[in-house]
Amino acid sequence: MLKSKTFVKKTRSGGVMKIVREHYLRDDIWCGSEVCTECKQESTVLQRDACIESSLCSYPHYLIPDTNVVLHQIDVLEDPVIRNVIILQTVLQEVRHRSAPVYKRLKDIVHEKEKHFYTFTNEHHRETFIEREPGESANDRNDRAIRMASKWYSQHLKTSETGADGLKVVLLTNDQGNKQKAEDNGLLVYKCEEYIKSLIANPELVDHLALSNDEKNEITSSKVLFPEHLPLSKIQAGIKSGSFLQGTFRASRDNYLEATVFVQGEGEDSTEVLLQGLQNLNRAVHQDVVAVQLLPRDQWVAPSSVVLQDEGAAKDDNAEEEDEEKEQLRILAAEAARKPTGKVVGIIKRSWRPFCGMLNVAQIKESTRHLFTPADRRIPRIRIETRQAATLAGQRIMVAIDGWPKHSRYPNGHFVRSLGSAGEKDTEQEVLLLEHDVPHQAFSQAVLSFLPKMPWAITPEDMVRREDLRNLTVCSVDPPGCTDIDDALHCRELENGNLEVGVHIADVSHFIRPGNALDKEAANRGTTVYLCGKRIDMVPELLSSNLCSLRSNVERLAFSCIWEMNHKAEILKTRFTKSVINSKASLTYAEAQMRIDDTSMNDDITNSLRGLNKLAKILKKQRIEKGALTLSSLEVRFHIDSETHDPIDLQTKELMETNSMVEEFMLLANISVAQKIYDEFPDCAMLRKHPPPPPSNYDILLKAAKSKEVEIHTDSAKALADSLDVAKVDGFPYFNTLLRILATRCMMQAVYFCSGMDSDFHHYGLASPIYTHFTSPIRRYADIIVHRLLAVAIGADSTYPDLMDKHKQSALSNNLNYRHKMSQYAQRASVAFHTQLFFKSRGILNEEGFVLFVRKNAIIVLIPKFGLEGTVFFDTKDKAAPNLVFDEEVPSLKVEEHTFCIFDKVKVTISLDASNVQHQKIRMALIEPVIPGVSVPAPDVGPQAKKPKLDR
Repeated sequence: MLKSKTFVKKTRSGGVMKIVREHYLRDDIWCGSEVCTECKQESTVLQRDACIESSLCSYPHYLIPDTNVVLHQIDVLEDPVIRNVIILQTVLQEVRHRSAPVYKRLKDIVHEKEKHFYTFTNEHHRETFIEREPGESANDRNDRAIRMASKWYSQHLKTSETGADGLKVVLLTNDQGNKQKAEDNGLLVYKCEEYIKSLIANPELVDHLALSNDEKNEITSSKVLFPEHLPLSKIQAGIKSGSFLQGTFRASRDNYLEATVFVQGEGEDSTEVLLQGLQNLNRAVHQDVVAVQLLPRDQWVAPSSVVLQDEGAAKDDNAEEEDEEKEQLRILAAEAARKPTGKVVGIIKRSWRPFCGMLNVAQIKESTRHLFTPADRRIPRIRIETRQAATLAGQRIMVAIDGWPKHSRYPNGHFVRSLGSAGEKDTEQEVLLLEHDVPHQAFSQAVLSFLPKMPWAITPEDMVRREDLRNLTVCSVDPPGCTDIDDALHCRELENGNLEVGVHIADVSHFIRPGNALDKEAANRGTTVYLCGKRIDMVPELLSSNLCSLRSNVERLAFSCIWEMNHKAEILKTRFTKSVINSKASLTYAEAQMRIDDTSMNDDITNSLRGLNKLAKILKKQRIEKGALTLSSLEVRFHIDSETHDPIDLQTKELMETNSMVEEFMLLANISVAQKIYDEFPDCAMLRKHPPPPPSNYDILLKAAKSKEVEIHTDSAKALADSLDVAKVDGFPYFNTLLRILATRCMMQAVYFCSGMDSDFHHYGLASPIYTHFTSPIRRYADIIVHRLLAVAIGADSTYPDLMDKHKQSALSNNLNYRHKMSQYAQRASVAFHTQLFFKSRGILNEEGFVLFVRKNAIIVLIPKFGLEGTVFFDTKDKAAPNLVFDEEVPSLKVEEHTFCIFDKVKVTISLDASNVQHQKIRMALIEPVIPGVSVPAPDVGPQAKKPKLDR
């Protein structure tokens, strides 16, 4: 059957276009139920015995949720208890348009066989399709379609030849009007909350319920605490007229009364608007897209350098808190250097997600209302209702926000799930991954189905358009324990006296074909995430640690970049080819260094390494002469106990010549490939740039250097590099390293971009006019795209539409930049957590360090031995504050009679402060210099601090 709709549409040129839409209806769409004999079904999803213990429904039943139930109660639907659910096509389409995250979660539930969720295409069924009536809104038409499908199911199951054994269909809705109409039609219908509360065998499900609007109002006070948000129509008009600005809300990690709104402008014309005070923050949550209105200039204030956490008791919404906050704001506003300041007038898009954290159990007995404190200090506390408070105390849990009424000091939310006991390694690792949005679920069967079948071998088809380089003396050099080996190298002398140097990269794009489930999963993950003792792979292990990994003495497919060079490391020829290699050795950096240094070794591998090392030194010298920066950041390595997996030692990573050797050739390959793909595809090459820092970023570096009478030039990367090279202080050998660490903090983040969407390609840190990532396709998706572009450029593979679409490449770049940034944050959080575990087992340690920054009430100290930073506070709550004088120009902090400046040497005690289970931190206290009333006496370092002997 066919329904058609005809209408006319005006075109841009002023013409009229007739559009005919055809809608096909069928009568052979299955109902999906086991009890049905009418539908000629090949398979069924909905069970005959659809029983769940309910005080409302004592009979077997199927559930049909409407759109709002799916959108707001997805946490309930995900619970294993909820089974045999019919998802109507009407609902699925509405959810898809209104919330992409909920739509994805719903699709995942539908694919879980044990959940028995069935998608019924009611919009194409002859007996359930309805047309929109004149004057009927789209929403009312969809509600009617849901009621029609529910009625059809009820009648269809009743007329089944075998009978439905009392089986009924229950419609779930939170819309009172929809419920009333369903009852008038004789349908069995309940409110979602009503039905969930009837599941007497599963009372814990009630905690998963998102609050309805009625309930939100019930648990708030009558006093209005926040201004009303403007409707979207007024916001859009205000943005268009210029009276409002649109931007991303970024809450402060250190001060709950302060935030900024980043307003994106054209090119570099972006601004930040400062917000201070709860009323001006007006219920915005970190990462929300908001509309802000600038305040008059005389009301502009300065950002605060005071740390202010929301640690008030879980009290009712009252004026007492408000008065305290106004006093805090008065103190903040007294500071200098005012910035554009504004207030939030409306929310354009919420960026709420389930948050990890811990429950603050209410002091009142029998109370079901409690405050939840998120792990991320930028997220406000959330008020939830739960009957499991005693069980959840001391556990890490997830909570979702349902809404934030203007009468409520905190947003309202609901319990999602428990993650485990706080402090346990597995629990904290799960929190870390969730909070940094790192995809870490097991690869799905759909993804794994695209892996090669084992045993795998190189076939004659693979050798087409591929060079055989198995005879070359190729080897890899990597960190110890590396199993995902991306790259290998070779160097040999040619008959003409020149050198041939090859960088051979794993040919991952041979195994991951564009557009399949494996490719989509890798694109979404974006990067492999390396945590302490754990790796979250971008691609399944069969590829990352086996078939793509360039292990020794096995044949592997590669993508090779081969240069002919003279002995001055000048490139004479460059060629790119797909290849087959057989690595002769998989070496660690230390093993490769030992071979180079051992004069008694003269085998082919060692001679190749020596040739590479000699050229790498020349290449590095040339790069630095062009203005490439050599910066510094302390990386730490943990030695992990093989049984307990706890850290037993912590030291900063030592870099060898071989580290630099590999790095130089990877940089050279990336630059060579970048130029090739840009020459071939100027509009859609995926490149990587590093913007120069704005001059203000260098303020702290310049002030710090000036305090030691050292001059730093920041006019260009070359000027900065040259002045860092000559920056020395007599008797202070570590000064230059500290200066380079500070310079690193001034830098901007390097980003991926599409060449057709940007004109500035320069990489500031490398002083290169063009750059990309080609050398790590096992762990970076950007490199896979670059491999595909290069393969098309040399005729080794065919192209596909998305690869040549600059807009899609640009959107992909944005996702890769986000994933890369979150991966870095997750890695830092993992290091911080393992550092805490290390100090937990070591007790109190006394160590020497250097002042890296000074604040109004504290100094930040770097401990080089552990690559650790910590804060020494001088105005703690448990003792009277000493006399503090802060000088921002020097910068320096005078504490009583002693003045601290950047780079001063100090001695501190280091211990773990576990007083706050959720936010454990490394605590430092000053030992030297000795300041009466401030310094602590050096504690005895007890046996617990000695290095434990390993049981071999």
